[in-house]
This record gives sequence, C-alpha cells and structure tokens, in this order.
Amino acid sequence: MKICICCSLSFSDEVKKVAAELEALGHEVLLPNGILLDVMKDPNFDPVKAKTCNGYNAIRGHFNKILEADAILICNYTKKRIKNYIGANTFLEAGFAYYHKKPIYALNPLPNQKYIHDEIYSFDIKVLNGDLGKII
Repeated sequence: MKICICCSLSFSDEVKKVAAELEALGHEVLLPNGILLDVMKDPNFDPVKAKTCNGYNAIRGHFNKILEADAILICNYTKKRIKNYIGANTFLEAGFAYYHKKPIYALNPLPNQKYIHDEIYSFDIKVLNGDLGKII
C-alpha cells in the first residue's frame, strides 16, 4: 500500500523511524518535503514561506502526495504539552484525505483539542495505538 504520512514537522526524527518500519512491512511511503529536507534544522526556516509557491509549496505539494497515496497516516505525538497533537496543517490534510475518500489512520489516539474535536472525530480515523501492522 502507498501511505502518505501527515505530521508536524517537529516530529521529523520519529516520523523517519515510522517510515522505515512501514517500508519494512512492504508499504511505499510518501513523506512531507519538510521532513525529507530536514527544514526544522535550518535556522532560517520560514514556515509561512515554505507553504507558498515561492517556498517548498508544502500545502499543494503534500495534497498531491495524498492524492497519489492509497491512505494517509497521521503521526501524532505529544507537542506543546498536548498529548497526540494534531496541528492545523495535519488537520487540513486529514480533511483533504477525507474529502477524497482516502482511508485515514492515526498512529496514536486522537487528541483532546477542543477546536478540532468534532471534526477530527467525524473523519472515521482508524486509531492504530502504535501498531503499524493494523494498516490494511
């Protein structure tokens, strides 16, 4: 299966490990360009510019990867003291995948983030509880 990973760029190290595990299970993995380029390690990284056509075109570029994939995997870890954090960009990508009827998996349980709670729970996300073998 071709799986597109959606995540916060601050989870770069963890996501690279997940990608390797998925590949070992026989899946093809599409990563965000920001992960591939290790943009968080660049002291001049500008997150707004990265998302525009003048930067890495991160939003549209990742939407294209979602369209190419069979499913998406949200890699959600603790960030800013929010357990299993799903940020704005990842939420946007999940909504895009949902609209295009792509299966959506979350590595960890869904977060308790009030501003996305109702929507994220309506996307029929399959929670893996850390077990990548549950991806079918």
